[in-house]
Amino acid sequence: MIDIRFITFVKDNIESIGVLTEDSNLILDLSNTKELNHYGNMLNFIKNCKDETIGLINHYLCKANDSKLFVKKEDVKLISPIPTPLRNIICLGLNYYDHALESQKFKGNSFTLPEAPVYFSKMASNIIASEEAIKSHQELTNQLDYEVELAVIIGKEGSNILKERAEEYIFGYSILNDITARDLQKKHTQWLKGKSLDTFSIMGPCITHKSSIPFPVHLNIQSSVNGEIRQNSNTSKLIFDIPTIISDLSQGVTLRAGDIIATGTPAGVGMGFQPPRFLMAGDEVICSIEKIGSITNTVI
Repeated sequence: MIDIRFITFVKDNIESIGVLTEDSNLILDLSNTKELNHYGNMLNFIKNCKDETIGLINHYLCKANDSKLFVKKEDVKLISPIPTPLRNIICLGLNYYDHALESQKFKGNSFTLPEAPVYFSKMASNIIASEEAIKSHQELTNQLDYEVELAVIIGKEGSNILKERAEEYIFGYSILNDITARDLQKKHTQWLKGKSLDTFSIMGPCITHKSSIPFPVHLNIQSSVNGEIRQNSNTSKLIFDIPTIISDLSQGVTLRAGDIIATGTPAGVGMGFQPPRFLMAGDEVICSIEKIGSITNTVI
């Protein structure tokens, strides 16, 4: 089966959803298909997507020579696959052992592993895409940091979900760069402000459907700054894995189709170096995850 990678794009000032072909040069424009032209946006598509929908998309992807169904990637602008999220992004803190260690060293705390998932939320009325600029907000922070994370996109509503049924509630996976102002994070104690400045949420380039990624999810994850690899790990090293996160979070909390869960970041963020190596205007950050792709952004 062909890998299914959903995108949101703009052509002629109209926002549409589509699927990348295997070579990524063409986009199956769902609005050009007879059966899939009524969804409007990614959130609505996720909410209504069925197994037969994925089967139909596979069928269409085999018709890449039909020019009426496809548009050239070079002729459109890719935006975040979910540009306006349903709710705040749900985030996991300290979910890789090595990052938990570097984080507590930076804060001057003694090291202890979390006994339960550490949740926080990230306000993101607009999620920016690859190639869009990260605002440095120099008037507010001088400790701008990056965090590459695997984002899990929930596919259907559910609460009190059993671990062994967690995959049923997943639509797919994307890359999130959780930009953070470390000084604001420390100043306010609670992390919301330091995580939520404008342009601090970056996601893309696509949502890879869960049918294209074996479960449990073991993917290489990496970030680089100005061509230097900073983070290099694998999602198999999560302290609390994806079934645990979904099951634990859903106890008493209803997850909705389109919810975004950022699963945490590995070691190698700017605050982890001695001395810290925070982002500056002009720096280029690339975040990559196996089978999903990469997002590239420059600080201004």
